[in-house]
Amino acid sequence: MIIDNTVLTKLEKLSMLKIEEDKKEALATQLTEILSYVENLSELNTDNLSANFSTLESGTPLREDSPKNQSEIAQSIFTHTPNAENDFFIVPKIIES
Repeated sequence: MIIDNTVLTKLEKLSMLKIEEDKKEALATQLTEILSYVENLSELNTDNLSANFSTLESGTPLREDSPKNQSEIAQSIFTHTPNAENDFFIVPKIIES
């Protein structure tokens, strides 16, 4: 699949992101390359693999789940969203009650 301006415009609208005009061509090229790679993966024969197949012998290594207080990261993220309030993203309502 090739990402053209029409598809890129739809992706921009769905993601609620604003893509600068001078970066659209490079982004379309990158997305096309990613989709090409994923299409190559679909050619792999996985019929004989179990659903819980892992390349690691003893599973995924775990790490301690400890909270970190790094509010500057959250604030940086919220500066890039069009709608945020009280450290929450504001999104369009999709379910009517």
